[in-house]
Amino acid sequence: MARKEKHYRHGIVYSTNPDFRFEPSDEERETPPPGEQQLKIGISKKGRGGKTVSLVTGFTGRTADLEALGKELRTRCGVGGSAKDGEILLQGDVRDKALDFLLGKGYQAKKAGG
Repeated sequence: MARKEKHYRHGIVYSTNPDFRFEPSDEERETPPPGEQQLKIGISKKGRGGKTVSLVTGFTGRTADLEALGKELRTRCGVGGSAKDGEILLQGDVRDKALDFLLGKGYQAKKAGG
């Protein structure tokens, strides 16, 4: 089975123009300053074989900036993890350490969930 490419049409639902062709934009958005980022730190076990991970969601901006923040968080918390699709995964329950670090860097962050 062939894999289809996903093209997200941010806000375009339907066009009455018969000549309309959607052309996805590959440019990344500029990363806003930390004070404008609304980050949430949650915990999840779903789909990970029962392993606990801390999830930092809500990041907007360039992928390179997300990866840099993820690397800083992993180093500061002393855990492994990854950063992709606007989320940072940190192995284990390190919500408190991550929250302290993000607040210290000037991000608007808060705990989410239980």
